[in-house]
Amino acid sequence: MKNIIIKRFLLLALIAFLGILNTQCKQNTKNKAQLPVNETAIVIPDGYSIEVVAKDLGNLRHMTVSKNGDIYVNRGTLKDGKGIVLLKDTNQDGTIDDQQLFSDFPGTGILIKNGYLYTASNSAIFRYKLNENEEIIDIDNPEKIVDGMADKGIDNAKPFVIDDQSNMYVTIGSWNDSCREQGSGKGIMPCAILDSAGGIWQFNANKLNQTFADGKRYATGIKNAVAIDWNYKTNSLFAAVHGRGAFHDYYPEHYTAKHSAELPAEVLYELQEGDDAGWPYIYYDQFKKQKMLAPEYGGDGEKTAGENAIDPMMAFPAHLAPNDLLFYTGTMFPEKYRNGAFIAFHGQSPELKKGYLVAFVPFKDGKPTGDWEIFADNFAGIDLANPSGPAQFRPCGLAQGPNGELYVTEDLNGTVFKITY
Repeated sequence: MKNIIIKRFLLLALIAFLGILNTQCKQNTKNKAQLPVNETAIVIPDGYSIEVVAKDLGNLRHMTVSKNGDIYVNRGTLKDGKGIVLLKDTNQDGTIDDQQLFSDFPGTGILIKNGYLYTASNSAIFRYKLNENEEIIDIDNPEKIVDGMADKGIDNAKPFVIDDQSNMYVTIGSWNDSCREQGSGKGIMPCAILDSAGGIWQFNANKLNQTFADGKRYATGIKNAVAIDWNYKTNSLFAAVHGRGAFHDYYPEHYTAKHSAELPAEVLYELQEGDDAGWPYIYYDQFKKQKMLAPEYGGDGEKTAGENAIDPMMAFPAHLAPNDLLFYTGTMFPEKYRNGAFIAFHGQSPELKKGYLVAFVPFKDGKPTGDWEIFADNFAGIDLANPSGPAQFRPCGLAQGPNGELYVTEDLNGTVFKITY
């Protein structure tokens, strides 16, 4: 009899414990989904799931996904002597089971288009012919599309997009943050860098062995647009741009350290041929909502300028560092995301005390509608307001899978994430 009472007591205690545990689990997942990875909890909206597809792959940059789900990722620096990683799910069970390395040069841009895999080094664009399953036919002999683009070792990524007329648009970022004379607070006038950088150039995606001189400057006054994408809904080019920095160092009479931390905005542009966004002569102040004259060219934080420069479509806090842009065309995610823009932010904002996130900009009729929002947060894995250690992950690249899933690369631990709904 005593043994029966003890067993009943233990059974009731176990049931009560399981009930408490179940309640706690429901409370923890009620408002957000979390994935602990290296003590990091990435926060995504309710109803979504996130998983690690691959890790420890090196300095990952942009990626592209084939129609059969193969993932091609470009590396900013070589690892094991190779610049591109191919991840394959050979038996289609949802798990990567084959990894291949190729390419002898590091880079950022990579894209499958018109039967080719196009990929960029820091000064050139190459392509590999694909078969009907979008697999590379000759992995050792890429064709060279264009070479000789500026590479000064700073802001030298060459992201690119290709439209349906085989026009290729390539970012050539400026290696001089504000086109200053060396060791001076004075701006170069006119800024000679704009002849070969600080803009987006157009080339023919089907013509081999082009040089920089064969391209034309499509849009200028763009310091460094690592995040670019072609919007097929509007049939136009969009770019999210890294802003300049360092106001306080040379101009303390006009700008405080707080100004340097919170200005200028990172901005999103829609670009047409011939557009000028105004860099280095102007910057955009997201608080004043105005284009301002840069201090290198006589600005004092109050003088507006840029009457002939295009206006941004949206402004984001300073130093968030947009590193990829993706217009979502899938059907997996809810309707609100259709044709809207995801942006991978690689840095952090002193103003928000947030960063290392994927944002979303809702679009309607080809224009942003409403405010931008954080879609996937806390890649850093630490409280950026009171950091207790280094960031764990920094989002860098975005790609849409064949079923509408969203892939995210990061460059600190070489991880590829997949987000599904």
